[in-house]
Amino acid sequence: MSRKITQEAVDAFYNNRRFNKSNMSVEITDDGQTLLKLHGNTIAGINSQGTWITDANWPTRTTFERLNGLDGVRVNTKKGQTYLNGWEWDGSKTYIETTENFDLSVAY
Repeated sequence: MSRKITQEAVDAFYNNRRFNKSNMSVEITDDGQTLLKLHGNTIAGINSQGTWITDANWPTRTTFERLNGLDGVRVNTKKGQTYLNGWEWDGSKTYIETTENFDLSVAY
């Protein structure tokens, strides 16, 4: 279950609405991108190519909790290794493919 601030930020992110509360914000750029930010660091975006995520070089539980609020994203750490949707992940910018049920999500 996500925290309320995560739910509010993700809702604004997917609905292309500006948002600013506590350590979370959603910005809309002049070129039409929607950016999800944590402490001013961009951790997700939507552009003409799709939805992407990154840990912005902050692989923290808070970053992962915020990312896990997004459709088709499951980030976790096991024995010091970070995983995105079951695959090892280094936190770099990764586009997310989602399906209607989100259970077949893969990173590419």
